[in-house]
Amino acid sequence: LAGVWAKANTRAEIFDALRRRETFATSGSRLRLRLFAGDLPENLGVQEEAIALAYERGVPMGSDLVVSESPRFWVWAAQDPAGAPLDRIQVIKGWVSEGQPQQRVWDVVCSGGRMPNNEGKCPSTAAGVDLDSCERTGSEGAAELQVMFSDPEFSADKSAFYYVRVLENPTCRWTTLLANSAGEDLPSDLAATVQERGWSSPIWLASR
Repeated sequence: LAGVWAKANTRAEIFDALRRRETFATSGSRLRLRLFAGDLPENLGVQEEAIALAYERGVPMGSDLVVSESPRFWVWAAQDPAGAPLDRIQVIKGWVSEGQPQQRVWDVVCSGGRMPNNEGKCPSTAAGVDLDSCERTGSEGAAELQVMFSDPEFSADKSAFYYVRVLENPTCRWTTLLANSAGEDLPSDLAATVQERGWSSPIWLASR
């Protein structure tokens, strides 16, 4: 599925949002996510007019941003009301070094009070799924996650792009649902569960 952050639910505003790339996609979930970067206040997430301030002090996903010092990234996500709670949010950085594409992934916020470790990874979630009934198990997970992030490896003389990936708690894969409904054994060559996810358009950083 594709999501668009438009100023109004009109054809003109939706096409304007597509042109400025203020968009995201999901693997099927109707979760929502936003990404901003710029000279954002540390406490942006608790501000009453957080979105308006983010537009004023930064740029949304899909934008180009020219910087001379490390910007702050504000990431926000909310779960699909009919879907699984959120497990974590990741920031993915991409750049080119000596002609070769490079990538770095950080888990920037975890649900259930878990904290990313020194390698930038969340501990595995305790949430799961009963493969016989496909009912979700465990109480870990969040209806909403947000965080302010700064790249600890930022270099002003290297162009890079950043985007966000949001992971839900595990749910039954469609093959598991089909096998259960037919009273058949689960496929042995496929994972029984998946973590549905969403991902944002990037923000492209260039030095002044």
